[in-house]
Amino acid sequence: MAEVSNELLYEVLKAIRGDVATARSEIREVKNELQAIRGHMLATHQDVANIYAILGEQGRQVDRINRRLDLADA
Repeated sequence: MAEVSNELLYEVLKAIRGDVATARSEIREVKNELQAIRGHMLATHQDVANIYAILGEQGRQVDRINRRLDLADA
């Protein structure tokens, strides 16, 4: 069986340290991407809410026009 020396342990620990640094960097990138996605989702949600508000206003205007033209149901 091969002898385990301090140098061998040191090399293994250096490799692990590099792998951990790489993993941290990749996790940071994923977090940034998730934050961007979250921002887009919030913007889309706000856009949909604005569309509903506009449609509601359009509906009220159509109702008002119908009443003025006596087209509304009695």
